[in-house]
Amino acid sequence: MDWINTLLSDSASVAHVVFLYSFVIASGVLLGKIKVFGVSLGVTFVLFMGILVGHFGMTASENILDFIRDFGLILFVYCIGLQVGPSFFSSFKKDGISMNIVATLLVVLNVVVALILCYTAGGGDVRMFVGMLFGATTNTPGLGAATEALHLVGKANTGEPISLAYACAYPLGVVGIILSTIALRYICRVDLKQEEEDLDSDADIQHAKPFIYHLEVHNESLVGKTLGQVRAFLNRPFVCSRICRKADGEVSIPDNTTVLQLGDQLFITSSEEDVDAITAFIGIRVEVDWEHQKQEQPMISRRIIVTKSEINGKRVADMHFRSLYGVSVTRVNRAGVDLFARPNLVLQVGDRVTVVGYADAVGRVADHLGNSMARLNHPNIVTIFVGILLGVLLGSVPFPSGMATPLKLGIAGGPLIVAILIGAFGYKLKLVTYTTASANLMVREIGITLFLASVGIKAGPEFLNTVVHGNGLTYVWCGFLVTVVPILIAGIVARYVFKINYFTLMGLIAGANTDPPALAFSNASAGNGGPSVGYSTVYPLSMFLRILTGQMIVLILLG
Repeated sequence: MDWINTLLSDSASVAHVVFLYSFVIASGVLLGKIKVFGVSLGVTFVLFMGILVGHFGMTASENILDFIRDFGLILFVYCIGLQVGPSFFSSFKKDGISMNIVATLLVVLNVVVALILCYTAGGGDVRMFVGMLFGATTNTPGLGAATEALHLVGKANTGEPISLAYACAYPLGVVGIILSTIALRYICRVDLKQEEEDLDSDADIQHAKPFIYHLEVHNESLVGKTLGQVRAFLNRPFVCSRICRKADGEVSIPDNTTVLQLGDQLFITSSEEDVDAITAFIGIRVEVDWEHQKQEQPMISRRIIVTKSEINGKRVADMHFRSLYGVSVTRVNRAGVDLFARPNLVLQVGDRVTVVGYADAVGRVADHLGNSMARLNHPNIVTIFVGILLGVLLGSVPFPSGMATPLKLGIAGGPLIVAILIGAFGYKLKLVTYTTASANLMVREIGITLFLASVGIKAGPEFLNTVVHGNGLTYVWCGFLVTVVPILIAGIVARYVFKINYFTLMGLIAGANTDPPALAFSNASAGNGGPSVGYSTVYPLSMFLRILTGQMIVLILLG
């Protein structure tokens, strides 16, 4: 039976390392699905399983643990960057500015409260309180960035104190975010019914969404004017994909030279915020059954997937859909979100374009755009590893900082910044950054579980001693304060200064803490799209700030 002993205890054996990680990750993920009062720890339970097996002496060599930990972190933050990149810069528009200000305030308050507690209740152990900070805010990438920064300044030791404090603070961090959100409802005396009515009437939340409606021309001033002239008069973008003539009842696809007459019925798509202005200028809203109208040949509406790399980065106007194919493009679905097909909207691989026209013309457009699911299912490995390569290079560049240790973005900050830039602007370099949501999530989950397992296994031997004989309980209650106090302050500011809707604020708090369980609770409680809007608006900047914050604290205070 020597082979069993070798498998379980030989830290130099590849089979032992694979067995160890597989057991820790599989059991951790399964146990993380258990819910207590509707809340679960998710993949973070992998950390606790790693601590458990590490406590009982199952480990691997330090070099192997460090490599797997860092490589897992790189995969995770890079996939996060690719995911948030397309919406990172657009999140600062309109209401997104005020929401991101509140999220930034929350991040700053977390750091301030943690540092105050560090020097009043923790004896100035920055490493432990940085770990507690990220446990309290449930931000694992920040933990990874801070851990890597500790190695840069030579302050990491075998005990991995930062990971121990993270594990102590995390469970109450998850609970504290949800409890704080509930407390704000009563502190601010929120009327849920009124908040829901306000949310429904807030046009800015869905200003970019397309709206489909039918108009009948009643404005006599438009008689004899072309559709192109009407667009110029209005100075508001809209797409007219079908027109039914009052004279003969025939349906056709109009273009900019189509002349309007009184009674013509138009099939219009525009952004929701422009509906009232367009309607008031052209005529009145009507209901039209286009299927039973007289048509020269069958007209269809079809969603076509952009899969050809040469289309990547081209604007809708550059494709000349109407003049070349005789079709109209009304909407573009990107990552599950419908966007109005404005002329300057840039197409990317993976977009689903809604095309209206005659069947043969729509078929030609499908051939031109690709419309091949097989191409989408094939991962763009080159883009991923080119991005990681550039990210590691950027993270390794030393920047003059006036400190003993030069400032570096590290293997967390570098890949994150490069991934965000590639996700946002990669199409300009003809880089296909599209990755299916399932593939991105798969790589991301593999990365974070490898990281958590490594951290847990390495911290395991010292965890029980820290909790029982050390300051473990201190990190628990201090972490709870770091979670609750900033949320209450930022939440009150959001309500009374920025007048942010409570349902949107629920998602904002979850997004600023990058906490999916809190978002799930918010969605279940709200029953509307408000929390998702708040979460997605602040998540990109919040993740970026939390990852860089951990590094900056370590480099400034310990560097």
